[in-house]
Amino acid sequence: MIKDTIVFTNRTLKHITRSADTIITTALMPICFLLLFVYVFGGAIKASIGSGTYINYLLPGILLMTVASGVSYTGYRLFEDKQKGMFSRVKSMPIHSASFLWGHVITTLIANTISLVIVLGIAFLMGFRTGASLADWLVVLGLLTLFNLTFTWLMIVPGLMAKTMTGASALAYPLMFLPFLSSAFVPTETMPAGLRWFAEHQPITPITDTLRNAFTEQPLGNGAWSAVLWLVILLGIAFIAANRLYKKVA
Repeated sequence: MIKDTIVFTNRTLKHITRSADTIITTALMPICFLLLFVYVFGGAIKASIGSGTYINYLLPGILLMTVASGVSYTGYRLFEDKQKGMFSRVKSMPIHSASFLWGHVITTLIANTISLVIVLGIAFLMGFRTGASLADWLVVLGLLTLFNLTFTWLMIVPGLMAKTMTGASALAYPLMFLPFLSSAFVPTETMPAGLRWFAEHQPITPITDTLRNAFTEQPLGNGAWSAVLWLVILLGIAFIAANRLYKKVA
């Protein structure tokens, strides 16, 4: 299976290298939000976050938006393969069928990682600073990778179910909107009661808070376990659903 997965990953990566705008587009929108919130809204919002610069507060949410933006292409590429009859070809080959899905997943992980590095580089140029230790950076890397993997498998589902190209990437839009209803841009304490309850009980808030604490060398707290639990549960549901759908479709 590993050898087959490598073959399919190389195939999908070649498609991306022939269309470099995929990575550029993935990174461009989060960078635009970063510029907008720091330089346009940052002065007005800064009072609500207490000490520290706003970009340091904002960046974890922007990193999550980068991943959410990138996974939309997973459903798009998968649907395109389905339309071109790639599923039937894979079924007729003497290979492990799951390697086809994993090829798409690993491709997205690589592409999104490149986008995250680009966004981080821009953030440092804009004044982001962190005293995070190696252990803190490992927490950041591990959590972003788990988030990346979870959202990628979530996007596999509409890619398999969709009847149109638009439908294949439609789930990415609510995923990109979730950070706005969390602690990504402002503390939840500043929100109205109903919205605050939702923000504090959806997965983006503990994930964002854990990343922020790691960057600022603060104790990770129970939020870290909550973040991991959310992601593991969602990953399990998405993985099982995607593989069952693939067996029906392929």
